[in-house]
Amino acid sequence: MTAPVTTRIAPSPTGDPHVGTAYQALFNYVYARQHAGKFIVRIEDTDRTRYSAASEDKILNMLDWIGLTPDASPRHEDDRGPYTQSQRAGLHQQLAQQLLDEGKAYRAFDTSEELEARRKAAEASGESYRGYDRRDRELSREESDRRAAAGEPFVIRLKVPLTGETVVRDRLRGDVVFQNSELDDKVLLKADGFPTYHLAAMADDHLMGVTHVIRAEEWLTSTPIHIQILQAFGWEQPEWIHTPWLLGTGGKKLSKRRGDASAASYIEMGVIREALLNYLGMMGWTMPPDPETGEPREIFSVQDMIEHFSWDRVSLGGSVFDLEKLKWLNGKYLREVLTPEQVRERLYSYLSERGFTAPNDDYFAQVVVMLTPRIELLGEFLAKTPYFWSEDYPVTDKAATLIAEGQDLLRAARERLAGLPDFRHDTTDVALRALAQELGVKPGKLMQPLRAAVAGTSESPGLFELLEALGQARVLDRLDRALQPAG
Repeated sequence: MTAPVTTRIAPSPTGDPHVGTAYQALFNYVYARQHAGKFIVRIEDTDRTRYSAASEDKILNMLDWIGLTPDASPRHEDDRGPYTQSQRAGLHQQLAQQLLDEGKAYRAFDTSEELEARRKAAEASGESYRGYDRRDRELSREESDRRAAAGEPFVIRLKVPLTGETVVRDRLRGDVVFQNSELDDKVLLKADGFPTYHLAAMADDHLMGVTHVIRAEEWLTSTPIHIQILQAFGWEQPEWIHTPWLLGTGGKKLSKRRGDASAASYIEMGVIREALLNYLGMMGWTMPPDPETGEPREIFSVQDMIEHFSWDRVSLGGSVFDLEKLKWLNGKYLREVLTPEQVRERLYSYLSERGFTAPNDDYFAQVVVMLTPRIELLGEFLAKTPYFWSEDYPVTDKAATLIAEGQDLLRAARERLAGLPDFRHDTTDVALRALAQELGVKPGKLMQPLRAAVAGTSESPGLFELLEALGQARVLDRLDRALQPAG
């Protein structure tokens, strides 16, 4: 194949973009970039009963968000477009008519009710339903034309060879052989005039110059039909590459229809794009080991993938999409890959988009530095920091008990903290440890009620850093509220 490498994804806009769309986009994007080729996105919206304009926007927005912006798409049209399939329906109709005129396709006049009745009859008799029974395949052209001219609804079906075999030469799986006798005469053009996926995808792949069809394993069984369509037109086949499934809990394929998490849900919970792409890259593919240590590399970028990708390192077993592993990886990015300034900017943008209005100042930066070791997702930040932003913060039952039982310790701490000339963390550290020694208690015995009083929780960042961030005046006010009147 001498044409420049061109890959594509072709999602259907029928709901929130599934994480599998991002998974396929990543491998198509990486392979195209590795070969200085072209990556395109085509919206396959010919299922008009399920089409959602909002879903189309979400798909394209998701790809922009994760940084896999295509070279051509409905938002970046070029001379191979349009990249919205419904806008190409006239062309698909002409192509279906071409196959009809050449005797490679035929009109079928069965109603949906008739087809359903035959399916149920087959099941009732104990027979396995093997698809359309081809009863209109041998209609004369004259009879077919007459019924169509009379306004009788019809679809156009492909005439699949009844003998022989079709071989799918798959880059990952080798030759996969299908007996033509087992193939169905698939619908090419529906009664509403819109093409099915089978016709539209192959026509558009050919006309858009797609050289490599990299798509999910579930499409492998449709590939012999796609080859038959390409052969009917005399078009060259692309290279077929069917990637392993993403598996969910229990080893079942991730499915949008089963309600598996959409890509948007991971964005909403605060997964950053680099971690999501890194994790998707790990699904079915392994990065070469570190050349210096020989250790496996779990942290890598899209650019790393472009430099090192090969199909030889793809495993066909399927990979389990584990949310806990994704969260762990996201936490590593926050703590070890991004700089504190980058974490702060990501957090502030994430929170601003969700209505958080605190200033992006030194105080916010201090809080981010303290909390980064304690979060794995951006979405955990506010839930773990209410005492930084308001005086109306919740107090846990455990914290309330510590406050009630530690009144004498809190009075002593309040007096000592009020007399400090500055409130740096090292100053409060020395002062409170000295106080604990004077009171004859372990430092933790003093720190626990103090933390509870100023944060409403027994779990928080380092106490001395917390005190410094809150400031002397605010800490003393909170201690005053926590102290109950004597007697």
